[in-house]
Amino acid sequence: MATSPCSSSGVSSASSAGLGAEAALEIRTRSVEQTLVPLVSQITTLINHKDKPKRSDKTLQAIQRVGQAVNLAVGRFVTVGEAIANENRELKEEMSIACIEAKRAGETIAQLTDVANLDHPESDGRITIFTDKTGVVKAARLLLSSVTKVLVLADRIVIKQILASRNKVLATMEQLEKVSSFQEFVQIFSQFGNEMVEFAHLTGDRQNDLKDEKKKARMAAARAVLEKCTMMLLTASKTCLRHPDCESARLNKEGVFHRMRLALEQVIEIVTDSRPSGENEMASISIYTSIKEFKQSQKTKDITEDLEVAILKTCQCMNELKRELHHAATSLAADLLRYHADHMVLKALKITGVEGNLEAVAEYTCKLSEQKEQLVETCRLLRHVSGTEPLEITCIHAEDTFQVTGPQIISAAETLTLHPSSKIAKENLDVFCEAWESQLSDMSMLLREINDVFEGRRGEKRAYLSLPRPGKHNVNLKALKPVKLDTEEQAKLGKLGLELHLLTSDVDSETEKWEDQENEIVRHGQSISSMAHSMYLFTRGEGLLKTTQDLFHQAEVFATEGIKLASVLTAFSNQLEDDDKPLLLLEIDKLIPVCQQLQITAKTIVQGKNATFTKVDTCIRKTKGVMTILSQVLPLSCKLLKKCGTGNGWLRSPHPWRENRLQRNTNEDSMEGKTDAFGIKSLEHHVANLTFLESK
Repeated sequence: MATSPCSSSGVSSASSAGLGAEAALEIRTRSVEQTLVPLVSQITTLINHKDKPKRSDKTLQAIQRVGQAVNLAVGRFVTVGEAIANENRELKEEMSIACIEAKRAGETIAQLTDVANLDHPESDGRITIFTDKTGVVKAARLLLSSVTKVLVLADRIVIKQILASRNKVLATMEQLEKVSSFQEFVQIFSQFGNEMVEFAHLTGDRQNDLKDEKKKARMAAARAVLEKCTMMLLTASKTCLRHPDCESARLNKEGVFHRMRLALEQVIEIVTDSRPSGENEMASISIYTSIKEFKQSQKTKDITEDLEVAILKTCQCMNELKRELHHAATSLAADLLRYHADHMVLKALKITGVEGNLEAVAEYTCKLSEQKEQLVETCRLLRHVSGTEPLEITCIHAEDTFQVTGPQIISAAETLTLHPSSKIAKENLDVFCEAWESQLSDMSMLLREINDVFEGRRGEKRAYLSLPRPGKHNVNLKALKPVKLDTEEQAKLGKLGLELHLLTSDVDSETEKWEDQENEIVRHGQSISSMAHSMYLFTRGEGLLKTTQDLFHQAEVFATEGIKLASVLTAFSNQLEDDDKPLLLLEIDKLIPVCQQLQITAKTIVQGKNATFTKVDTCIRKTKGVMTILSQVLPLSCKLLKKCGTGNGWLRSPHPWRENRLQRNTNEDSMEGKTDAFGIKSLEHHVANLTFLESK
């Protein structure tokens, strides 16, 4: 859903004061909105003063400081805008005009709020506030308009970069489809890989910057397809080159190319906010959405008392249906995932394919088809209880992935059966099987997220920016190439990862025993366990953490959450009797240093493969240490909580974190503290810290 600047705090008041000219602008990214909001807040402060004829020296000095701050910040902003214009000739004229307007407006505001330029009546020693309020409003409107235009133009540059990157990828894909020799294929695929890395970086930043959560989820799904299909494309193409007359190999390759093209187009549709002509966005038909819409209709004004009672009873029944359906869907999904956790059908297909046993392969492909249908139906069921529109989109993506990957595995298995001695055909089947296993892993995480939403557990999300930075948006992407663990390194971490997995299961079991799931100790414990689980999946080469840098960032956040838990536990210990304190304090004393050591390890810069692996190993071991302590702390805290009789409501957060943050921002929103609020510094800070793509 696109919104204008007026949707943000403080912007609506600016509009009411005569700044509504930009209300029709659609701001689709957080980076543009977040850069605009402080400016709007500052100029709103200037023009929405009370219409008293006199002002004290202190008030005027404060207003003057705000006016000067706006002018200085606009000056820095314009410098960056001009640099971006010089690097993008096609937008230079438009950008330069907008920058000149912004600079002129900023200077006007500074002049109109300059105390030295105001009259000083000698009658009572008090000064009249600037008399040309109309001039300030006009300058403020021009400033908001021009700055918004600069930001939107900069945003167009990002979109242009993504389109250009997509076009390069498509052109190289066409070359890959036509190659007839291994040597030519290897050369072109190397180029294709670099282009896909560039496309992944650009679209990853854009995905995390999108305001619309549904679009963000669709982008994540499309990027996941591209990531997984890149490896499939490699092996499917090699197999086709090795066995050019094999029909199943050709179908296998064509399926991958087709799916990648669809995913590329979906990314572009989201980035450009367009859809193919005549095609409308698919209307949601899930039970979750229907119940949600029905409860909106409950608020209709013209409802008789009897009808209102009937609606309330129906809502109650629907809530019960929702609970029962959620339990049935998630239980079925969990059972199915456990049943297929050993991947026996895939293993059998690999063995019988190498043996060239056509009859056995046919038998196991039937079983895989049955498994595919079960998983597809389960994804459809989960869609109805997803709880949010982004998760609903993820369920649809999972359903599509199983629907497509199943037949691809079958065609790859048939190719191997026809050419049992072919190493390339075997490698190709392995890759498609790994994609299936990866999707099962993703489905486990999806199930966990659906349960988190149902039980009211949602984590914070980091802010990202995708606006271009002068001299940086054309950076050599090879320097940013992420590091992944190889098979040997994963094997070394296998035992350690398994131990971590067992600890997360123990902790999850302990948190489920708490009657009050909103208790802060439990909430921190659940968050810590969730992060530890993602780190365990990394040791297997699965999950959202794809690179060592992802892991190190997760470890740092994990350690911070552990220190927060220690703080909560310390506060809890202060409520206990002296006899009950020692055991809990002992665990707290263990927890804090381990978390601090993990923070230091995660932040330490290392170079070289061996040093990086050592750092990974240390992070996992420290994480395991925290989880070991947590598995002791949770049952102990639960026992002490019941013993001290403070009740289950103890340590419950009175407001969600978003409300607390909003309240803090409101309280701090004074003229005195806004000297550098609207500056490029915050933009540079966010761009400089783009180290982890959360939505991989």
